[in-house]
Amino acid sequence: MLLQVLVAGFVILVTGILCKIGHFLYKRSVRRHDVPPEVVILYQIGRGHHAPSVSPFPLKLETFLRMTKTPYVNDHSGKFSSKRKTPWMEYDGKSIADSQFCVDFIKKKRNIDLNDHLPPSQKAVGRAFQKLTEENLYWTMCLEMFGDDLTTVRKVIPYTGLKLWLTIWLLRRVIRQETWGHGIGRHTPDEVWSIATADLTAISDFLGDKDFFMGSEPSEVDCALFGMLVMIVFNMPSSRHEKYVKENLPNLVGYCERMKNRFWPDWDEHVLSSPTYQNDDGKVYFQENCEADVKKSTDHKDSNHVY
Repeated sequence: MLLQVLVAGFVILVTGILCKIGHFLYKRSVRRHDVPPEVVILYQIGRGHHAPSVSPFPLKLETFLRMTKTPYVNDHSGKFSSKRKTPWMEYDGKSIADSQFCVDFIKKKRNIDLNDHLPPSQKAVGRAFQKLTEENLYWTMCLEMFGDDLTTVRKVIPYTGLKLWLTIWLLRRVIRQETWGHGIGRHTPDEVWSIATADLTAISDFLGDKDFFMGSEPSEVDCALFGMLVMIVFNMPSSRHEKYVKENLPNLVGYCERMKNRFWPDWDEHVLSSPTYQNDDGKVYFQENCEADVKKSTDHKDSNHVY
Protein backbone atom coordinates (compact mmCIF):
# COMPACT_ATOMS: atom_id res chain seq x y z
CA MET A 1 0.00 0.00 0.00
CA LEU A 2 2.81 2.38 0.95
CA LEU A 3 4.62 1.55 -2.30
CA GLN A 4 1.50 2.39 -4.32
CA VAL A 5 1.16 5.74 -2.57
CA LEU A 6 4.83 6.54 -3.21
CA VAL A 7 4.53 5.60 -6.87
CA ALA A 8 1.38 7.70 -7.26
CA GLY A 9 3.09 10.65 -5.58
CA PHE A 10 6.11 10.29 -7.84
CA VAL A 11 3.90 10.23 -10.94
CA ILE A 12 2.07 13.37 -9.79
CA LEU A 13 5.38 15.10 -9.09
CA VAL A 14 6.86 14.21 -12.48
CA THR A 15 3.66 15.22 -14.27
CA GLY A 16 3.70 18.58 -12.51
CA ILE A 17 7.32 19.17 -13.46
CA LEU A 18 6.65 18.23 -17.09
CA CYS A 19 3.63 20.53 -17.23
CA LYS A 20 5.74 23.43 -15.92
CA ILE A 21 8.38 22.66 -18.55
CA GLY A 22 5.61 22.53 -21.13
CA HIS A 23 4.31 25.92 -20.02
CA PHE A 24 7.78 27.37 -20.51
CA LEU A 25 8.31 25.74 -23.92
CA TYR A 26 4.88 26.59 -25.28
CA LYS A 27 4.53 30.02 -23.74
CA ARG A 28 3.62 32.48 -26.47
CA SER A 29 3.67 36.23 -26.52
CA VAL A 30 0.22 37.79 -26.76
CA ARG A 31 -0.08 40.00 -29.83
CA ARG A 32 -2.53 42.74 -30.64
CA HIS A 33 -4.13 42.60 -34.07
CA ASP A 34 -5.08 45.86 -35.69
CA VAL A 35 -7.40 44.58 -38.36
CA PRO A 36 -10.36 46.21 -40.10
CA PRO A 37 -13.88 45.47 -38.83
CA GLU A 38 -15.43 42.15 -39.85
CA VAL A 39 -12.07 40.42 -40.32
CA VAL A 40 -11.75 37.02 -38.68
CA ILE A 41 -8.65 36.49 -36.55
CA LEU A 42 -7.99 32.76 -36.86
CA TYR A 43 -5.89 31.31 -34.05
CA GLN A 44 -4.20 28.04 -34.93
CA ILE A 45 -1.13 26.02 -34.06
CA GLY A 46 0.97 26.88 -37.10
CA ARG A 47 1.79 25.27 -40.42
CA GLY A 48 2.97 21.71 -40.97
CA HIS A 49 5.76 20.08 -42.94
CA HIS A 50 3.42 18.29 -45.35
CA ALA A 51 0.20 20.34 -45.25
CA PRO A 52 -0.92 23.81 -44.11
CA SER A 53 -1.80 22.31 -40.72
CA VAL A 54 -0.96 19.23 -38.68
CA SER A 55 -4.56 19.11 -37.42
CA PRO A 56 -7.76 18.61 -39.44
CA PHE A 57 -9.81 21.22 -37.60
CA PRO A 58 -7.74 24.35 -38.34
CA LEU A 59 -7.56 23.21 -41.97
CA LYS A 60 -11.32 22.70 -42.02
CA LEU A 61 -12.00 26.19 -40.67
CA GLU A 62 -9.47 27.95 -42.90
CA THR A 63 -10.84 26.10 -45.93
CA PHE A 64 -14.34 27.31 -45.00
CA LEU A 65 -13.05 30.88 -44.83
CA ARG A 66 -11.51 30.46 -48.26
CA MET A 67 -14.60 28.82 -49.75
CA THR A 68 -16.77 31.69 -48.53
CA LYS A 69 -14.14 34.37 -49.24
CA THR A 70 -14.47 35.60 -45.68
CA PRO A 71 -11.76 38.16 -44.80
CA TYR A 72 -9.39 36.63 -42.26
CA VAL A 73 -5.94 36.86 -40.78
CA ASN A 74 -3.93 34.03 -39.22
CA ASP A 75 -2.35 34.03 -35.81
CA HIS A 76 0.05 31.09 -35.71
CA SER A 77 1.21 31.74 -32.15
CA GLY A 78 -0.55 28.64 -30.81
CA LYS A 79 -2.63 30.60 -28.31
CA PHE A 80 -5.48 28.41 -27.05
CA SER A 81 -9.09 29.41 -26.50
CA SER A 82 -10.84 29.67 -23.14
CA LYS A 83 -11.91 26.05 -23.73
CA ARG A 84 -8.22 25.08 -24.03
CA LYS A 85 -8.79 24.09 -27.63
CA THR A 86 -7.62 25.17 -31.05
CA PRO A 87 -8.57 26.48 -33.55
CA TRP A 88 -10.69 29.38 -32.43
CA MET A 89 -11.35 32.86 -33.70
CA GLU A 90 -12.15 36.45 -32.85
CA TYR A 91 -14.65 38.50 -34.84
CA ASP A 92 -15.12 42.18 -34.01
CA GLY A 93 -13.90 41.52 -30.47
CA LYS A 94 -16.04 38.42 -29.88
CA SER A 95 -14.27 35.10 -29.18
CA ILE A 96 -15.68 31.87 -30.59
CA ALA A 97 -14.16 28.48 -29.75
CA ASP A 98 -14.51 25.17 -31.62
CA SER A 99 -14.21 24.96 -35.40
CA GLN A 100 -17.88 24.15 -36.02
CA PHE A 101 -19.15 26.91 -33.75
CA CYS A 102 -16.87 29.27 -35.70
CA VAL A 103 -18.37 28.06 -38.98
CA ASP A 104 -21.92 28.46 -37.65
CA PHE A 105 -21.17 31.94 -36.33
CA ILE A 106 -19.79 33.13 -39.67
CA LYS A 107 -22.73 31.62 -41.55
CA LYS A 108 -25.16 33.57 -39.41
CA LYS A 109 -23.15 36.78 -39.18
CA ARG A 110 -22.41 37.02 -42.90
CA ASN A 111 -25.60 35.34 -44.12
CA ILE A 112 -23.68 32.53 -45.86
CA ASP A 113 -25.00 29.06 -46.70
CA LEU A 114 -22.81 26.66 -48.66
CA ASN A 115 -25.67 24.16 -48.57
CA ASP A 116 -28.34 26.34 -50.15
CA HIS A 117 -28.25 24.22 -53.34
CA LEU A 118 -29.03 21.02 -51.41
CA PRO A 119 -32.44 19.62 -50.43
CA PRO A 120 -32.99 18.89 -46.71
CA SER A 121 -32.35 15.15 -47.16
CA GLN A 122 -28.91 15.84 -48.67
CA LYS A 123 -28.07 18.31 -45.94
CA ALA A 124 -28.87 15.57 -43.43
CA VAL A 125 -26.59 13.12 -45.25
CA GLY A 126 -23.78 15.68 -45.25
CA ARG A 127 -24.11 16.25 -41.51
CA ALA A 128 -24.14 12.51 -40.83
CA PHE A 129 -20.92 11.98 -42.80
CA GLN A 130 -19.29 14.96 -41.11
CA LYS A 131 -20.02 13.48 -37.70
CA LEU A 132 -18.83 10.05 -38.82
CA THR A 133 -15.59 11.70 -39.91
CA GLU A 134 -14.98 14.01 -36.97
CA GLU A 135 -16.38 11.91 -34.13
CA ASN A 136 -15.32 8.42 -35.22
CA LEU A 137 -12.73 8.21 -38.00
CA TYR A 138 -10.69 10.99 -36.37
CA TRP A 139 -10.11 8.95 -33.21
CA THR A 140 -8.87 5.95 -35.18
CA MET A 141 -6.30 8.28 -36.73
CA CYS A 142 -5.23 9.55 -33.31
CA LEU A 143 -4.78 6.02 -32.00
CA GLU A 144 -2.80 5.09 -35.11
CA MET A 145 -0.48 8.09 -34.84
CA PHE A 146 0.07 7.93 -31.07
CA GLY A 147 0.14 4.16 -30.59
CA ASP A 148 3.18 2.01 -29.97
CA ASP A 149 4.94 3.10 -33.19
CA LEU A 150 5.66 6.84 -33.11
CA THR A 151 7.72 6.94 -36.32
CA THR A 152 5.00 8.67 -38.31
CA VAL A 153 4.10 11.33 -35.77
CA ARG A 154 7.76 12.29 -35.34
CA LYS A 155 7.84 13.11 -39.07
CA VAL A 156 4.78 15.32 -38.85
CA ILE A 157 5.06 17.44 -35.68
CA PRO A 158 7.26 20.43 -36.61
CA TYR A 159 9.38 20.37 -33.43
CA THR A 160 12.70 18.87 -32.40
CA GLY A 161 14.48 17.79 -29.23
CA LEU A 162 12.81 18.21 -25.85
CA LYS A 163 9.87 20.09 -27.33
CA LEU A 164 9.10 17.22 -29.72
CA TRP A 165 9.40 14.62 -26.97
CA LEU A 166 7.22 16.61 -24.58
CA THR A 167 4.60 17.30 -27.27
CA ILE A 168 4.28 13.61 -28.06
CA TRP A 169 4.18 12.69 -24.36
CA LEU A 170 1.44 15.21 -23.62
CA LEU A 171 -0.62 14.32 -26.69
CA ARG A 172 -0.40 10.58 -26.01
CA ARG A 173 -1.56 11.16 -22.47
CA VAL A 174 -4.52 13.31 -23.58
CA ILE A 175 -5.50 10.98 -26.42
CA ARG A 176 -5.47 7.91 -24.19
CA GLN A 177 -7.77 9.64 -21.70
CA GLU A 178 -10.13 11.02 -24.35
CA THR A 179 -10.38 7.82 -26.41
CA TRP A 180 -11.03 5.79 -23.26
CA GLY A 181 -13.84 8.16 -22.35
CA HIS A 182 -15.14 8.08 -25.93
CA GLY A 183 -15.11 4.30 -25.86
CA ILE A 184 -13.07 3.62 -28.96
CA GLY A 185 -9.89 3.47 -26.88
CA ARG A 186 -11.21 0.38 -25.10
CA HIS A 187 -11.09 -1.68 -28.29
CA THR A 188 -8.17 -3.77 -29.52
CA PRO A 189 -5.97 -2.31 -32.28
CA ASP A 190 -7.53 -4.71 -34.79
CA GLU A 191 -11.03 -3.63 -33.79
CA VAL A 192 -10.09 0.04 -34.13
CA TRP A 193 -8.61 -0.65 -37.54
CA SER A 194 -11.82 -2.36 -38.69
CA ILE A 195 -13.71 0.81 -37.72
CA ALA A 196 -11.26 2.96 -39.68
CA THR A 197 -11.51 0.92 -42.88
CA ALA A 198 -15.31 0.77 -42.65
CA ASP A 199 -15.54 4.56 -42.25
CA LEU A 200 -13.11 5.28 -45.09
CA THR A 201 -14.86 2.83 -47.40
CA ALA A 202 -18.24 4.41 -46.64
CA ILE A 203 -16.89 7.87 -47.47
CA SER A 204 -15.33 6.57 -50.69
CA ASP A 205 -18.48 4.71 -51.74
CA PHE A 206 -20.68 7.78 -51.26
CA LEU A 207 -18.23 10.10 -53.02
CA GLY A 208 -18.02 7.76 -56.00
CA ASP A 209 -16.97 9.67 -59.10
CA LYS A 210 -18.47 13.01 -58.01
CA ASP A 211 -16.23 16.08 -58.04
CA PHE A 212 -17.25 17.02 -54.51
CA PHE A 213 -18.88 15.07 -51.74
CA MET A 214 -22.46 16.13 -52.39
CA GLY A 215 -22.20 16.64 -56.15
CA SER A 216 -20.67 18.86 -58.80
CA GLU A 217 -20.37 21.86 -56.45
CA PRO A 218 -18.75 22.02 -53.01
CA SER A 219 -20.82 22.30 -49.83
CA GLU A 220 -20.10 22.74 -46.15
CA VAL A 221 -19.30 19.07 -45.49
CA ASP A 222 -16.38 19.32 -47.93
CA CYS A 223 -14.52 21.57 -45.48
CA ALA A 224 -14.58 18.89 -42.77
CA LEU A 225 -13.90 15.94 -45.08
CA PHE A 226 -11.05 17.71 -46.84
CA GLY A 227 -9.48 18.71 -43.53
CA MET A 228 -9.58 15.13 -42.28
CA LEU A 229 -8.58 13.35 -45.49
CA VAL A 230 -5.62 15.67 -46.00
CA MET A 231 -4.26 14.39 -42.70
CA ILE A 232 -4.35 10.85 -44.07
CA VAL A 233 -3.08 11.57 -47.58
CA PHE A 234 -0.35 14.06 -46.61
CA ASN A 235 0.21 13.98 -42.84
CA MET A 236 0.27 10.25 -42.03
CA PRO A 237 3.16 8.97 -44.16
CA SER A 238 3.69 5.19 -44.04
CA SER A 239 0.67 4.73 -41.76
CA ARG A 240 -1.97 2.06 -42.32
CA HIS A 241 -4.52 4.79 -43.04
CA GLU A 242 -2.40 6.33 -45.80
CA LYS A 243 -1.58 2.97 -47.37
CA TYR A 244 -5.20 1.82 -47.30
CA VAL A 245 -6.49 4.99 -48.95
CA LYS A 246 -3.81 5.17 -51.64
CA GLU A 247 -4.00 1.47 -52.45
CA ASN A 248 -7.76 0.92 -52.23
CA LEU A 249 -9.60 4.26 -52.36
CA PRO A 250 -7.94 6.40 -55.04
CA ASN A 251 -11.04 8.57 -55.45
CA LEU A 252 -10.33 10.05 -52.01
CA VAL A 253 -6.84 11.04 -53.15
CA GLY A 254 -8.28 12.63 -56.29
CA TYR A 255 -10.85 14.45 -54.18
CA CYS A 256 -8.11 15.98 -52.00
CA GLU A 257 -6.29 17.15 -55.12
CA ARG A 258 -9.43 18.80 -56.53
CA MET A 259 -10.16 20.61 -53.27
CA LYS A 260 -6.51 21.64 -52.96
CA ASN A 261 -6.37 23.00 -56.50
CA ARG A 262 -9.61 24.93 -56.15
CA PHE A 263 -9.26 26.45 -52.69
CA TRP A 264 -5.54 26.20 -51.96
CA PRO A 265 -3.73 27.30 -55.15
CA ASP A 266 -1.06 28.71 -52.80
CA TRP A 267 -0.70 25.38 -50.96
CA ASP A 268 3.10 25.19 -51.30
CA GLU A 269 3.50 28.64 -49.77
CA HIS A 270 1.93 27.29 -46.58
CA VAL A 271 3.91 24.05 -46.22
CA LEU A 272 7.07 24.28 -44.13
CA SER A 273 9.06 21.81 -46.23
CA SER A 274 8.36 23.71 -49.47
CA PRO A 275 11.12 25.91 -50.91
CA THR A 276 8.42 28.52 -51.63
CA TYR A 277 7.08 28.61 -48.05
CA GLN A 278 6.09 32.05 -46.80
CA ASN A 279 5.10 33.01 -43.27
CA ASP A 280 1.59 34.46 -43.60
CA ASP A 281 1.16 35.27 -39.93
CA GLY A 282 -0.71 38.59 -39.91
CA LYS A 283 -1.55 38.65 -43.62
CA VAL A 284 -5.16 39.66 -44.35
CA TYR A 285 -6.90 37.44 -46.91
CA PHE A 286 -9.85 38.67 -48.99
CA GLN A 287 -9.43 42.19 -47.64
CA GLU A 288 -11.24 43.51 -50.70
CA ASN A 289 -14.37 41.74 -49.46
CA CYS A 290 -13.98 43.38 -46.09
CA GLU A 291 -13.79 46.80 -47.70
CA ALA A 292 -16.85 45.99 -49.80
CA ASP A 293 -18.76 44.84 -46.70
CA VAL A 294 -17.88 48.00 -44.79
CA LYS A 295 -18.92 50.19 -47.72
CA LYS A 296 -22.16 48.27 -48.11
CA SER A 297 -22.90 48.68 -44.40
CA THR A 298 -22.08 52.40 -44.55
CA ASP A 299 -24.25 52.93 -47.63
CA HIS A 300 -27.09 51.11 -45.90
CA LYS A 301 -26.84 53.37 -42.84
CA ASP A 302 -26.66 56.49 -45.01
CA SER A 303 -29.73 55.44 -47.00
CA ASN A 304 -31.71 55.10 -43.77
CA HIS A 305 -30.53 58.38 -42.26
CA VAL A 306 -33.11 61.16 -41.98
CA TYR A 307 -31.59 64.54 -42.75
